[in-house]
Amino acid sequence: MVRHISPKELAGAIAAGVAVYLIDVRKPWEHERASLPGSLLLPLDELTERADEINPPEGAMVVAYCHRGVRSLSAAVLLERLGIRVSSLRGGIDAWSREVDPAVPRY
Repeated sequence: MVRHISPKELAGAIAAGVAVYLIDVRKPWEHERASLPGSLLLPLDELTERADEINPPEGAMVVAYCHRGVRSLSAAVLLERLGIRVSSLRGGIDAWSREVDPAVPRY
């Protein structure tokens, strides 16, 4: 079962100093337009063959995100099958912009 995390829950974890490892599964042009700081860009269509690039620090919360939360659900399923415990950001970066940080551009 795929876990979800809301933008506000993620922001709270970051503010509390929880180690967070962010994986952006959107296309490069989307990442350039708007992204969360420190996120690793691994487009969904490249995720399986590039999964070895995922190297979160011990104990870090791994969170996949996309534009609105659909692709990150697919990514979470793939990553769970590879043994990576991951949550999907509910509503994606669009919800992050609306609920947490309006400085992040919407598109």
